[in-house]
Amino acid sequence: MRATTIHAPGDIRVEEVPDPTIKRPTDAIVKVVAGCVCGSDLWPYRGENPSQPGSTIGHECVGVVEEVGAEVTGFRPGDFVIVPFCHCDNTCPHCVAGVQSACVNLGMTTSGQGEYARVGQADGSLVATDGVPNPALIPSLLALSDVMPTGWHAAVSAGVTAGGSVVVVGDGAVGLCGVLAASVMGAETIILMSRHENRQQLGTGFGATHVVAERGRSGAKLVKEITGGVGADAVLECVGTDDSMGTAFAVARPGATVGFVGVPHGVELPVGKMFQKNVGLRGGMAPVRRYLPELLDLVLAGRIEPGRVFDLTLPLDEAPEAYRAMDERRAIKVLLQP
Repeated sequence: MRATTIHAPGDIRVEEVPDPTIKRPTDAIVKVVAGCVCGSDLWPYRGENPSQPGSTIGHECVGVVEEVGAEVTGFRPGDFVIVPFCHCDNTCPHCVAGVQSACVNLGMTTSGQGEYARVGQADGSLVATDGVPNPALIPSLLALSDVMPTGWHAAVSAGVTAGGSVVVVGDGAVGLCGVLAASVMGAETIILMSRHENRQQLGTGFGATHVVAERGRSGAKLVKEITGGVGADAVLECVGTDDSMGTAFAVARPGATVGFVGVPHGVELPVGKMFQKNVGLRGGMAPVRRYLPELLDLVLAGRIEPGRVFDLTLPLDEAPEAYRAMDERRAIKVLLQP
């Protein structure tokens, strides 16, 4: 099959690689209808994370079941499915507790930017739609494989409540989905910290009531002014750098919680400030399967359209350009069509 591979920082190719095969009786093979590039894919692309030269890359996809293992009972070839980036059995003690991203049988999609993907623990992981969906829904269904549940997880972890105030640190696809989540949850004041006009516009469309372009102390000062000098009731940290985490704690009111979903890189927690202000920290890798049924209902009811984060669609063969466009911030998120 054709799939996106990474060979070194900045070296993305589309090559012929072996088709994935059933390795365990709980596996399924999905023919990818749509995949995409994630902000976290940019870490190895920029050389910030190690990668195995020639390995496939991409963990978000939707598609049609091609083949199932002998123990898979809930799905059959022809089913259209959403593939959570983190696979789970959905029955282990951690899954039952709502932390499917820590499943004892955890697996990951590794060729979402390809023609086929293997899904471990298919019965516990996959979520099917009622038949093949309208093509117009594909972007929003694809967003449910990662970025929308991740933004939602940030909001849940931060304790967003109806009528409360929220700051979203990060204007990538996850941060924008965090704005959408806070809006659905009924937050009254939603402040998006963003310096890019196209992202500001989408964030406002998703429900942001204020946009703060400033960073550092000046940005924190503006947030305090907007919140009456108090700070935010809930903060969504959607980047993963030390600067973004510092900003998140700077804009949190005493007693607030920071919900973090940005993959941490060089983060040092301000434990002293957390202690003084009684500010908590919750979050981590999103348990996608936990949120998928509710989010799918919201998409099908037309209440949310997270697929709007895809502002560029390219054929799979142009995956290298997709990475360049996101790395250079010419695109928020790129959808790839095999």
